[in-house]
Amino acid sequence: MRRAAESSATGSGTSLGCLVDPTASLPGATPASRAWAIWGLLVDEIDKLGSVVEPREHFVLLAAFRLPPVPAGSANWAGTLQDRFRQLAKVRGLFGSREPLSNTPMNKAWAGALEMLSAAVARKLGRIAGAGWLPYVGIGQSATVGTLPGNKGTEGFRAPSEGAQPVFMKRMIVTVVMHRKTALRRITERHIVACEDGVDGYDVHALTGWSGNLADIPVTALWNCRLDVLPGRYPNEPSTARLCFGRKLRSNDSHEFSSEAVDVNLDEERKWINVKIDHHGVREAGLTIRVAFDAECLPEACWWYAEQLEVERLRRPPAGSSRLLDVGNGFVQHTFEACCHPREEYGIAFSWPRG
Repeated sequence: MRRAAESSATGSGTSLGCLVDPTASLPGATPASRAWAIWGLLVDEIDKLGSVVEPREHFVLLAAFRLPPVPAGSANWAGTLQDRFRQLAKVRGLFGSREPLSNTPMNKAWAGALEMLSAAVARKLGRIAGAGWLPYVGIGQSATVGTLPGNKGTEGFRAPSEGAQPVFMKRMIVTVVMHRKTALRRITERHIVACEDGVDGYDVHALTGWSGNLADIPVTALWNCRLDVLPGRYPNEPSTARLCFGRKLRSNDSHEFSSEAVDVNLDEERKWINVKIDHHGVREAGLTIRVAFDAECLPEACWWYAEQLEVERLRRPPAGSSRLLDVGNGFVQHTFEACCHPREEYGIAFSWPRG
């Protein structure tokens, strides 16, 4: 939905335009706030339907959109709709006295519930305008999506993609040592919690260059893991460095390990240090990024960013902004106090003196 709000010409814009377009009247509309508004509307209407539809119809909506509560006995909602329906099949009494042998009862309930939800949302889209969207932005931002291991209160976390690494990050410290304008070394310490049984490693995508011209950066396993390099599945796809653990983790098991990436191509000028959240998220105050600049090549300004497009993160905040970081003696650090969401990017950006 956010991508649809950014450009109506994309595939997302074409398929989701009917949902996103009405939010253009939201005061101070940004792609993120417009996406939150639509998500908040969906969450609110699903909640209201819970009082007028059969329990099974309400539960299939919760399963489809990964909203709480998750069925007893499950740590979180499964990745696919079919698998989530299998979770619902085990809820005692929801589909009769016996567990259904197929997904047919869930599919019937889903068809009816989806028709009612679509009609309710369509009515609201024709009535809400301007400041009327503001309450839904708040609902969307506070809505719980899925669950995280060892964290019964999951407020604020969004659902990971189906291909996300099945771990939740309790602590992640990224230390970057610069050589002139290049990120020479990047040391990452991680404290993870497994989101499912059988987690035996963590994939690291250490790359340099811009989109379309990416190259591998050598990765070293520093502590409590060993390195296994996996070749790309397709031609010209970079390889993946897999940090393998000494044992398979069970759901909710924790593990600490660290690695280092060294960029031997010292021609690549860096404009930011970026962290992609390709797993289930980082808890509050769990992500810290540190940058040690070359004493002979200091930036003129530094600032942290969160959940921004590339063009946005390059914009220097105005004087007095809390996002500005004091370069001082060449060391900057920022801890992200809020939780870091799946599928988002966080980092520290900087501008170099001209000439």
